[in-house]
Parts: sequence; structure tokens; C-alpha cells
Amino acid sequence: MGHGDLSRRENSQLAVASATTGPWRTAAAVGVVVGGAALGIDLVTGHWSTSILAGPVGWGLFFFFLVGTVGGLLRRGTGDRRLHRWALEHPWQSALPATVALWALNTLTLTFLGGWGLIGAAFMSLLPAGLLLLVAGVVGSVKGARRS
Repeated sequence: MGHGDLSRRENSQLAVASATTGPWRTAAAVGVVVGGAALGIDLVTGHWSTSILAGPVGWGLFFFFLVGTVGGLLRRGTGDRRLHRWALEHPWQSALPATVALWALNTLTLTFLGGWGLIGAAFMSLLPAGLLLLVAGVVGSVKGARRS
């Protein structure tokens, strides 16, 4: 299943399908724990404001998508082997759906919970989304190179 054999639409569909193979229950638990810890720290340190939930929700979302995406690349023997092989052959492309989802959800979080404007929230959300893309792409590239 080479990259040249598939259309752009088929590659996009494979990227979304490969994103679903991650350990999303574990990722949800990690996201809740990290978000709860961040909220606890904000409450203990006295950072009280109307936007007290924006930071912890952002941290929770980041770790949710990080564990789900990277965990899907590191898993062995689960799901479709061809889909896993495609994800390892195209690590940056397979990380894009989670990156876009994190960017969109973090933008909405900052807009509605953080009091940011939409444009400022969209630009601020590029940092965690870019970091997720970088980590997932590097992990997938290293895993794919080690497999070959």
C-alpha cells in the first residue's frame, strides 16, 4: 500500500482510521487525571478567575490526544495490521487528525472558558497542536525506522 497508489482522499481516510486505533480509554483516564491535577494546583495556589477551567481542560485535552495518538503508534498486535503499517509508513500524516482535533477543541476551550477572542485562541492553540504533531511524528518515524 504505497503512498502513490492511493488518492489524497483515500490517504485522508486512512489517517482518520489509524487515529481510531489508539488506546482511547486509557487516554481519557490520563486526560482526566492531568486536568484534575492542574485544576487542583490552580485551586491550591489561589489562581482564582473566571477562566480557571481553561488551563486544566487544555492540559487534559493535550494529554488525551498525546496518549491516544502515540499509544496507537506503539501498540502491537491490535487492530488491522495493514492500517498500523500504513500509519508507521506515514507517521506525520497519521498524526494530523488528532492534531487538528486538539487545535479545534483547544481553540473552543480558550474561547468559551478562557475569555479569549477566537483569533487569539486559534493562534494560542497552535502551540499544543504543533507539539502533539512533533511528538507523534517523531515517535512514528522512529518506530517505523526501527521496524524496517
